[in-house]
Amino acid sequence: MKGYPIPAQETRAQTTVMNSRFVCTIAEARTVDEAMTFIRRVKATYHDASSHAYAFRVGFGSSVIDGCNDGGEPGGTAGKPMLAVLQGSGLGDVACVVSRWFGGTKLGTGGLVRAFSGALKAALEVLPRVLRVERRTFLLDVPYPLYARVKLLVAAHQGAIAAEEFGASVLMTLDLAVDGVEPFQAVLSELSAGQLELVDVSPSSMST
Repeated sequence: MKGYPIPAQETRAQTTVMNSRFVCTIAEARTVDEAMTFIRRVKATYHDASSHAYAFRVGFGSSVIDGCNDGGEPGGTAGKPMLAVLQGSGLGDVACVVSRWFGGTKLGTGGLVRAFSGALKAALEVLPRVLRVERRTFLLDVPYPLYARVKLLVAAHQGAIAAEEFGASVLMTLDLAVDGVEPFQAVLSELSAGQLELVDVSPSSMST
C-alpha cells in the first residue's frame, strides 16, 4: 500500500561535541498543536539544558507544514539545519528537539550546524518507523445472500468493518485504504453484477 513513514515511537539519542552534550528527541506529530505540545514537554523534561532547538514536518509530500526554531542558538545554526535533515529523511508527521548542554567551548557557526544536524542524524539512525496509509470510510448496502462473501472481500483487501446495521439488508460501514478502493470496487461489481457500489462518507484520514 502507498503511504509514508512516520516515527513508530518516541526515540532519543545522545552525542557529544567538544564537551557540549546534545540529546535529540523525535516523536510523531499529526498536527502543529501536537508538535508544539511535544516540544514544550521535552523542554520541561530537560529544563536545565542551555538551549532547545526544534524542527517539525506535519503531513507529507505536497501537503506539509514545516516549522523550526534555533532555540536561542545563533540564527540559522540549529533549527534550519535540523529541518533540512528532516526534509531529506523521507519522514512525515514528525517533530524533533535537540537539547544542548553547553560544555564551555564555543563551536562557531559551522560547528553548531554540524552538531545540531549530527545529533538529529544520530537519532534518525535508531528511530523505528511505521507506514501511515491514507484511508477513507464508505457505506455499502449489501443483500443477505452476498453478505458473507463481501465480508471475505473486505478482509482480502486489508479493509475493516467499522459498523453493521441489519434490516432488510445489511448496511456496512467500511474503512479502506485509498489505493485499495478501486480494485475492491471492481471485484465488488463483478460479484454483484454491477449492483453494489461504495458510497464515500468521510474526508481523508491517515492511519497506521
